[in-house]
Amino acid sequence: MNIKNYNFKGQRAFVRVDFNVPLENGKITDDTRIRGAMPTLKKIIGDGGRLIIASHLGRPEKNPDLKYSLRQIVDTVSEYLGVKIAFAPDCGKARSQVDALGDGEALMLENLRFYAEEEGKPRNTENLDETQKAEAKKTMKEAQKQFAATLASYADCYVNDAFGTAHRAHASTALIADFFDKYHKMYGFLMEKEVNAVKNVMHDPKRPFTAIMGGSKVSSKIDIIRNLMNKVDNLIITGGMTYTFTKALGGKIGNSICEDDKLSLALELISEAKAKGVKLVMAVDAKIADKFANDANTQFVDDGKIPDGWIGMDIGPKTEQLFADVIESSKTILWNGPAGVFEMDNFSHGSFAIAQAIVNGTKKGAYSLVGGGDSVACVNKFGFADSVSYVSTGGGALLEAIEGKVLPGIAAIEK
Repeated sequence: MNIKNYNFKGQRAFVRVDFNVPLENGKITDDTRIRGAMPTLKKIIGDGGRLIIASHLGRPEKNPDLKYSLRQIVDTVSEYLGVKIAFAPDCGKARSQVDALGDGEALMLENLRFYAEEEGKPRNTENLDETQKAEAKKTMKEAQKQFAATLASYADCYVNDAFGTAHRAHASTALIADFFDKYHKMYGFLMEKEVNAVKNVMHDPKRPFTAIMGGSKVSSKIDIIRNLMNKVDNLIITGGMTYTFTKALGGKIGNSICEDDKLSLALELISEAKAKGVKLVMAVDAKIADKFANDANTQFVDDGKIPDGWIGMDIGPKTEQLFADVIESSKTILWNGPAGVFEMDNFSHGSFAIAQAIVNGTKKGAYSLVGGGDSVACVNKFGFADSVSYVSTGGGALLEAIEGKVLPGIAAIEK
């Protein structure tokens, strides 16, 4: 079912959102996720639906844990929605409050992760033997199904608008959907955008398709890199992982970050790219520093020629131009991971250059998807978020989708 075509009038709609927002002293410091869910929530309220909002917040280990209570954000969400939202302090015992909802009214449930049943993982099992742990897991799985059934019983339809949790097989993201037929479960507007963005890039890319993979460790991106090699025409390797490749090829990297146990893996990936006809593009120069600090002494050197005691902190100008030439001639662009220590202004120019090239490529008609916390932070820092095709807030969900994994939250809606 498509949310655009669904009439929520008189319907109790259970909406799983991602309101895992940063808080300081109970105040929201970044409301991006709340604003992102508003089109879905306002559609339901506007139709005269009865809105039940559900989310997690943080990683609580007990029930309740007041510093993770969603009660702290109710007033802000009410403000954005334009409707006073009631609050249910117990997800499992909200029946009377759900039944009291009238058309156009809204209720927010307490943090789903106060309940171990949401994640389906038993807590406090450290002192159990293996047999007891296995039994605890089995019992919890049954409890998780029951929790999902309880949540589902509150509603006539289910809407998943939380792409950021789509890779989790939790009660409220995957199991609950089984209680609704295909006519009564759907993506929210934000989730729909995220799913379509992934499909545009991974399943139907216009060519040339260029992926830019940054980050500090090859080991954290190996599955993504390997899956992308079956999809892309150009693969740009950048960030801290560059130096593992450089060292594997016999270059000098000074004191730069390096995974010495992944040198053979780096060589394997280079061979794989060649065998599959993928153009592997890596740095030809670097901006190096004599210490890991914004005020460090710096210089530019060719790749593989970093002196002892110096650290690779960013790409150099020749690499910026090399990357830009590849990116700007592409029709599909995926960016995950910065080029350098972008948090320090002195070493953010490489990431800026990549972002600018993506913007330029987008203006020429390319479809560009930026995802992953650091890449999103980059485009926001440089003011480019509105100049690329799509900025994903999916985080881990996006990375698993790029790896080629089936996301439980998506599969549950589409089956």
